[in-house]
Amino acid sequence: MLLIAALVIVGMSVYMLRYIDHGKEWALYFSRANTGSTGHLVDRNGITLAYFSGADNLFSPDRETRVANYHVTGDYWGRTGTGLLSRFWKDTNSFSLLTGTTHASDKLLQLTVDARLNNKIYEALGEDCEGCMLVCNYRTGELLGMVSVPSTDPVDGNAELREGTFINRCISASFTPGSIFKLITAAAAIENLPNLDKRTWYCEDGVKIAGVEITCIADHYTQTFEQALANSCNVAFAQIAVELGQDRMIRYTRDYGFLDGHSLDGIPTAAGSYPLEFVGDPETGWSGIGQSTDMVVPYSMLRFLCAVANGGTLIEPHLLLGENPTASVLVKPSTADKLGQMMNYNAVSHYNADVLFPGMTVCAKTGTAELGDGDSHSWFVGYLADEETPYAFVTLVERGGFGITRAGVVAGEVMQWAVENLER
Repeated sequence: MLLIAALVIVGMSVYMLRYIDHGKEWALYFSRANTGSTGHLVDRNGITLAYFSGADNLFSPDRETRVANYHVTGDYWGRTGTGLLSRFWKDTNSFSLLTGTTHASDKLLQLTVDARLNNKIYEALGEDCEGCMLVCNYRTGELLGMVSVPSTDPVDGNAELREGTFINRCISASFTPGSIFKLITAAAAIENLPNLDKRTWYCEDGVKIAGVEITCIADHYTQTFEQALANSCNVAFAQIAVELGQDRMIRYTRDYGFLDGHSLDGIPTAAGSYPLEFVGDPETGWSGIGQSTDMVVPYSMLRFLCAVANGGTLIEPHLLLGENPTASVLVKPSTADKLGQMMNYNAVSHYNADVLFPGMTVCAKTGTAELGDGDSHSWFVGYLADEETPYAFVTLVERGGFGITRAGVVAGEVMQWAVENLER
């Protein structure tokens, strides 16, 4: 009898703990259709993204808006883990632990994203593409644009779904970064290698590190540190990474947030990777140029760029309008300033900035991430160094080839639209 009593007490304790944690979820599962709650999900300009009531689950009347903004809104069935809609629906219903009943309410949720900007991003990427783009105001942390392709129309039950449709590539996936990772190596070099601006690196026919050949896309001959970044020289940055050492490279990669998942208004993001076990100098060289086992989440790169653009201070990106985001120093101010100058030199001297970004002061870095099968991911990342348009961006086109020719064109087209159309 004592044993039975003990089991009953344990069982009731387990039940009560689960009831406290999941009671609302249990109640809403059965009462979803008739709670009487209503909710209106809108973008920063008041454009309707979704609307629900006790009887209806509705989306924007415009198909383009539904598709382009799908990975922001999600759907009522939770098919994509990053969607705000299912979370918002639950928040409109209060729950009493005492009575086990739900209470209806009417709520409006306004987001920081601009639906029109997302439509433009989706158009620029193309519906047949696989890739993503993020745009953020680095002064306020407001996430203005977030699009992942392929996407889907949530009201089309017969839509043909491509592989990876429900994955938000912006925050839930990691990719080989290629040369955009040289920004992290450059930041570490700025803070640790003496007389950096007086040194030169020679690039011709690659370089051997401990007998292993590190190849480069071209012969750059004698070049300064600034020129090496603009040339995206593998030879120079592999040697710089080896001089810094694997342990220091790991520390900077971790300190800048590339090895950890983050939280975007409660939505968990994926973590990246970098060779953490001892791999020797040749592999350290490859990792310093964004190859090896390096993997970067686009959102993590956005956070880093926002900090660099904002003088080293990161205003944490967020999706809910009116929030008071946290601020922290992610990059030393002197390092951020130097890196920004170098990224602007990249754009002016190598990226045809006056054509791709007319009238804008752009600081950027390309990435052509080799995948080992002849294909490459195309990256273009950076920010506008303008007080009136403080926008940081990350653009990725999977298997898109050279960074400047695919992702760079997308970024240029989108940022031109943003400068001309977003409210100041």
